[in-house]
Amino acid sequence: MIDRQHMLDTAVLAAREAGTFLWESVGRVKSIEQKLGEFRNLVSEIDKQSEAMVIAAIRGRYPDHDILAEESGGHGKGSDYRWIIDPLDGTTNFLHGVPIFCVTIGIEERGEMVAGVTYDPNHDELFTAEQGAGAFLNGRRLAVTKAAAMTESLVVTGFPYDLADHPDRPLLHFDHFARAAQGIRRLGSAALDLAYVAAGRFDAYWEVSLSPWDMAAGIVIVKEAGGMVTDFTGGPVNIYRKHVLATNGRIHDQCLAILGQGSVETTG
Repeated sequence: MIDRQHMLDTAVLAAREAGTFLWESVGRVKSIEQKLGEFRNLVSEIDKQSEAMVIAAIRGRYPDHDILAEESGGHGKGSDYRWIIDPLDGTTNFLHGVPIFCVTIGIEERGEMVAGVTYDPNHDELFTAEQGAGAFLNGRRLAVTKAAAMTESLVVTGFPYDLADHPDRPLLHFDHFARAAQGIRRLGSAALDLAYVAAGRFDAYWEVSLSPWDMAAGIVIVKEAGGMVTDFTGGPVNIYRKHVLATNGRIHDQCLAILGQGSVETTG
């Protein structure tokens, strides 16, 4: 079995390098494209260059491992290990100069997420976690909040690009949470939303229509900080099923009840 700490160290180096590149590239984008069939889902040459940097760093140490990356898709031939990469989570924020974006890398071992890194270059915040070893922010151990009621909870979510016509009706979820929680936020970066739950800045996060790279690292970070992560029914989270609920654990059942209000179906 490969040393997970060594893999985590590799992910940290790759995330820091790519994150620094992103920070230095704000305001210097030359071309912006709209992803095929995905209105408002944008990609620039910066996303692609950041991804290439991360992949090169991983390939330099683990040439036989599989990779799943947002811009270039899957690489590999069935290794026990898969690196799941979002080279720029928060692209719309980045393109507008809003300092809420990050690089995030999750490590999957035989189908299970075992380690993750999320790096925010704007605040030089490095969130890391390894299964069974805890979650950390710049070396300081993280712990989720102790809020036990929705009325004292600050929650966060994100919206899919096809917000108005999405079958999971995210605006309905938003309305229900807004009525129940102390406050609600929308930052524009799923990976940072998850990291902030782990850091105790938010008490809960939910979202629909996610991709594996949006949550791969974050679910490990939340769990290792003492939080709970499931699907919308309370079942085991699956990064390939597009939706997630992450909380401090104490309000998890309350959040599940809110998600269950009305006849809302969650798509696989």
